[in-house]
Amino acid sequence: MQWRGLSPEAWGRITFIEAPFCDGCGAPFDFDLGPDARCVACADRRPVFDHARAACLYDEHARDLILKLKHADRTDLAGLFARWIARAAADILPDCDAVVPVPLHPWRLLRRRYNQAAEIARPLAHQTGLAYLPGAIVRRRATASQAGKSGEARRRNMDGAFAVPSAARERLGGRSILLVDDVLTTGATVEGCARVLKDAGAVRVDVAVIARVGELTRRPG
Repeated sequence: MQWRGLSPEAWGRITFIEAPFCDGCGAPFDFDLGPDARCVACADRRPVFDHARAACLYDEHARDLILKLKHADRTDLAGLFARWIARAAADILPDCDAVVPVPLHPWRLLRRRYNQAAEIARPLAHQTGLAYLPGAIVRRRATASQAGKSGEARRRNMDGAFAVPSAARERLGGRSILLVDDVLTTGATVEGCARVLKDAGAVRVDVAVIARVGELTRRPG
């Protein structure tokens, strides 16, 4: 039996992230250190966003599914991913007011024909009853690929890449935003988005993704 192309065997190969995990970036811990515990990376350099949650680890099994959505027109998977994210972010969703997808640059959107983050964010907003703000952020600069870059190089690559249109600012002021993307690697992209959202008046920005890069266990300092 299959569920929209996802067999029980494929489901069983996904490494879903369960508590305990870092309260900042969502990286899984190997043992419980109590509420609000943060990993070494978040303790050394607090992210611009407030919290991040990921449904699963980004390994070869999750990657294959995500790439089907991203490059193979499998937008039918978006609803499934939205449910995964809603479960992973259940502890922060009650504090959120609106869902915002990480945007694509117009040229990339033209080539791909859809934004995979928006395809996930739309059903997530519907499932949770949150406002959906697809135009809250624009990508004003076509950035080079992040693949192979260090964390610092990724952050430099994202400098000035995002902006909040003036028409969207009034919808952000005083609100708590859930920023949605497909994969969290170093966090450079979502930090760039979180920065402009807060500059535009958002009081809190949390991040929710399908998968995050990292090891299954990650001890705090």
